[in-house]
Amino acid sequence: MSRFYRILISLGIVVAILILPFKTQALAAPTSSTAISANDFLILGVEKTSQGNLQQAIEDFTQAIALDSNLAVAYINRCLVYIQLGDYQYATEDCTQALQYNPNNVEAYLNRGLAYYRQGRYQAAVADYNQVTQFNPVDYRAYYNRGLARFEQEDYQGAIADYNQALRQILQQDNQQLATIYNDRGLAYLQQGNLSGAMLDFSRAIRLNVNDARAYYNRGCACHRQGDYAGAIRDFTHSLQHHPNQAEAYVNRGLVRYQIGYQQAAFEDLYRAAKCFCNQRQMRAYRQTLNLIQKLRQPSPISFEVA
Repeated sequence: MSRFYRILISLGIVVAILILPFKTQALAAPTSSTAISANDFLILGVEKTSQGNLQQAIEDFTQAIALDSNLAVAYINRCLVYIQLGDYQYATEDCTQALQYNPNNVEAYLNRGLAYYRQGRYQAAVADYNQVTQFNPVDYRAYYNRGLARFEQEDYQGAIADYNQALRQILQQDNQQLATIYNDRGLAYLQQGNLSGAMLDFSRAIRLNVNDARAYYNRGCACHRQGDYAGAIRDFTHSLQHHPNQAEAYVNRGLVRYQIGYQQAAFEDLYRAAKCFCNQRQMRAYRQTLNLIQKLRQPSPISFEVA
């Protein structure tokens, strides 16, 4: 069976904030009306982005660029909005343009690295995050995001090293992002077969964010690999309490229940999973789930694997 119910991975901590221009200082030379107008559009774009009006934000940043083509911050902000819209090619072009005006701009490298990551261009993403760590060695975002890229390259030890560095640099009061980093480091440990390390990190993530459905789901996978079926069912159930439409959790809980002989409950979970996949228009996963149900109902032994 295709492992469509694989471990969830983080899409990454938000890597940049929208940037407003610096206010004019007292006694500064007067600015031209064109510059003021460009900054006005820049401010409007930031406001539209915060309101979720992304297309209008693109138009405002474009107007700012039309009035002042050297306004690097407008390219950076438009890049970030393009990332949110999934237009990664436009995003990389904007950040590249911003870097033409300021080759040391950390936010441009961060944003372009994220766009490369979303395109699956992991080595290019790593290269951009390397630049950030050179300019600002204490920026935890660069280490964390580079860890995500290295994970996708199956460089799990490199990913763990980056997550460790991110944990050293991040503010310890930021529980939600701490939980995210522990979650992803746990996944790297899990891929290495270090179940105790993975369990410890997933548990840390849960302590920091008790509503983290992903941490419960991932710990459930680790429990199953340890042979702790009751623990796996418990964690998949907790994950579903916080994320009721997580089809993968239904699949995995169903498979564990089937494995320990609770067939009726197993098929109930698998049918719920199929319904969730269908509602989410994941039709390939929907068909695979129905196929799995059919195979499990056959009298011959069926081998399967929980994520």
